[in-house]
This record gives sequence, structure tokens and C-alpha cells, in this order.
Amino acid sequence: MKVSSWWVSLARLGLLAVFTWSSLVQGCGPGPGNGIRPRPRKLIPMPYKTSFPKLSENNLGASGRAEGKITRSSERFNELVCNYNPDIIFKDEEKTLSDRFMTKRCKDCLNKLAIAVMNHWPGTKLRVTEAWDEDGHHPPDSLHYEGRAVDITTSDRMPEKYGILAQLAVEAGFDFVYYESKYHVHCSVKADHSVAVEKGGCFPGWARVTVAKGAQKTLDSLEPGDRVLALSESGQLVLSRVLLFLHTDHESRSTFLVLTTQDGRRIALTPHHLVFLSPHYKLHHSEYRAQFASRAKPGDYVLIHGADGRVRPSRVTFMSQEEGTGVYAPLTEHGTMFVDGVLASCYALVEDHRLSHWAFGPLRLLLSFTELVRGEGAPSDARGRTNTPAYCERAWVNHTVCSPGMETNTNPAERQRGCANVSQRRETERGHGGSGGEKASTVYWYARLLHRLGQIFLEPKIFHP
Repeated sequence: MKVSSWWVSLARLGLLAVFTWSSLVQGCGPGPGNGIRPRPRKLIPMPYKTSFPKLSENNLGASGRAEGKITRSSERFNELVCNYNPDIIFKDEEKTLSDRFMTKRCKDCLNKLAIAVMNHWPGTKLRVTEAWDEDGHHPPDSLHYEGRAVDITTSDRMPEKYGILAQLAVEAGFDFVYYESKYHVHCSVKADHSVAVEKGGCFPGWARVTVAKGAQKTLDSLEPGDRVLALSESGQLVLSRVLLFLHTDHESRSTFLVLTTQDGRRIALTPHHLVFLSPHYKLHHSEYRAQFASRAKPGDYVLIHGADGRVRPSRVTFMSQEEGTGVYAPLTEHGTMFVDGVLASCYALVEDHRLSHWAFGPLRLLLSFTELVRGEGAPSDARGRTNTPAYCERAWVNHTVCSPGMETNTNPAERQRGCANVSQRRETERGHGGSGGEKASTVYWYARLLHRLGQIFLEPKIFHP
């Protein structure tokens, strides 16, 4: 039954991949749709008493958990901004401007929605009946207390428009929209500092990965095109190329979960990121399942890359939390990497590593095609140095890393090839990853698209609670 369910999910994401790839192809021409004038689209009203996504508001796949009330005397009150948009009517019954206070993310979505409302109904404005609540008029876990939720109508207060209004709110970027009442639509957003705002789990900037010749590199200095130590699906240790960064934020402050092993290894990552775990001591990599880091507990086993160059299990002995500034989520060709010596997935939010890796297949194919078209000669890194050819890196892996019970490439002919006789690695990151100062990838839309459609087609239990 479990296998059948997995294939159903795979088939659904297959349709998503075809749709995404066709969108990419059609988007290559000048202007939208290869120069064809787009037809006016017809919005489908959201049915009464339904929501998008079809999850509870406090689910991570929607707006996430409440973080506590914000009062005028609390430090967090400084995080709220006042919205003075003249194209929005604020009811402000209390005459305290409280309905104008909200988080920056909520303000941005609301301003986008205001424009959409005026475009769809000329002469009509967006109306906010409730935003930040400082008087205790909502349930204890309401996001109104944090300025993350708004109740909205149109300025003409015509209920027959609210189904369309709800759909416009979804398109404006609200993380949760609920056609809650015949008198208003309820919308909310994730917390501004939430890593999940970027639809991904991350590692701190100080985390280290292993690059060519056994050198160490911190994630905040890692570049697209670098090759980092990873584990392939077949269990082969490889130096996997960093394709791009799914999420990079140098200033975001986040809480990281830290797993400490009996060997003294420490990996810090966000709770909804995937790490390979086993409840028992197992030698073979296939017996370790990618799970949310928040599911780990002392006594579980992870896979580590030891000082002797071998991959072996290590027991988690201690768990803690650390605050840190800066979050980074590199995506490698193989979908895995060793972070501070511990094997982790490149994916988050959805607890299925294989499905996530498969869903990113069209993106890897696109980058490979870009490499074929654009890449010629040996690329240079952001500092002007010529990068090491891929075959030399493979030779280093094969020579220094062995792992009993796991496949390694031991072909001596490959190891003996000279540097001058093998084609050098081509540059594929030009235009996709940017230089060190622009790690935020231009393909964020792809991860966001997968996440949005995953909420529609996948079962809610597959998302982080």
C-alpha cells in the first residue's frame, strides 16, 4: 500500500514536471507566450468556507505556528510596520491605528492585493476590517495578535465579490486564505524571520562542507560550481557539483537544531530540513531514511564521514538549539552532502527525499542543457582562479575515501588519466548562480512552484507539522 501511494505521488509530480518544462520552453520567446498576446484570464471564485492551502492555518505548509502576542510595550512591536497605503481603506474602529499595524510580509501582500482589486473592479478599493489585535478579541493562538493576519472586504461591501477577492488574495502571495464569513475573507502570512518564507530548510553560514583534496569550506563562502563531498543514491562517495542556492539570506536570524554525535560531530540545521536517520545501528546507507531533523532524538544514528575517510554510523547523544544569523541551502547534483561531516539531504519541508530529488529533475536537466550550450573551457571561480577539473576531484575521492558496505568507484584506468587528457569541467552557473555576492538564485520560483502544487496534490501528512 505504501509503495502504491509513493507511485501515485510520483505520477502527480510527473505531471507537474511536464507542465513546468513546457512553461520553460514557451517562456523562451520574446514576451509572454512567444509573442502571443495573453488572453484575459477568468478567475474562479473560492467557494464559501474553503481555504487555500487545504491545511490548518498554523501548519508549516500554510502560515505556520503562532509565536506569541505582540503588545505595544514588547520588543517585537518594533517589527511591525504601519501601512499608509491610500488605496486601502482601514476600518480602524478603535481609532488607535491598530488596523494599520502589520508585519512587513503582510504589508507587501496586502499592497499587491490592493492593486489587483483596483484592476479587477475599477473604482473599488480593498478594505481592511481587522489586522493587528491588541484588545484580545480573537482566540489565544490567533495570528492577529502578531500582525500576521487581516480580515478583508471590498469597499462596496458586496458579498458576491468575496469569492473572487479570496482568489486574488491567494495570487497576491498570502500564505493562508480562508473564505471564513459571508462578511469578510481571512488572510495570513508566515513570520517575517521564518526560514519557511523562502520555502526551504537551511544550514547556518558557519557550517562546513568538504571540497576537493579534503579542504573545508564554510557555506557562506561556498559558490555555485564548487564540488562538495556527497553520497550518491547507489552509495558511492562523490564530489557533487553545487548547482545553485535554493535559499540564501545573509541577515535572516533563525533557530537551528543541533545534533551532536558520540564522535563529537555537530550538525546544525532548521527543524524542517531532512537528515538521514536510523533508530538502530545499520551499516548500509539504504537503511537510513531522510526525516525531518525535528524527528531526531538521542539514540538515533546518522551517517558521518570519519577522519579515516570512511562513512560509518554514529549515535546521536545530545540535541540542542542555537540562534544564528544567515541561512544557506545549496542544491547539489546528487541531492545530498556532508555538512560538518554528517550526511544530510538538500531538501526540506516535504518528508520524501526521493520524491523531492525526482521533482527537481527538470531543473537539473535545464542546467545540464545550459552547460552544453554555454560552457566551453575551464571556468574560473569568483576570485579568478581556474577550477579543478571534475575528473581530478573524482580521483581524489576514489583515492582517499573508502566505505565498507558502500559502492566506490575503483576503476584504476580512470584514476590514472592525466589532467591534460580529460575535458575540463564547463561553467554552468553563469546566469544561474551568480557570483559570491549574489547567491540568491534566480530559480526560486521553481522551488516555490513545487511547494505550492505539492500542497494541492500531496497528502498533508507529508509536510512538516
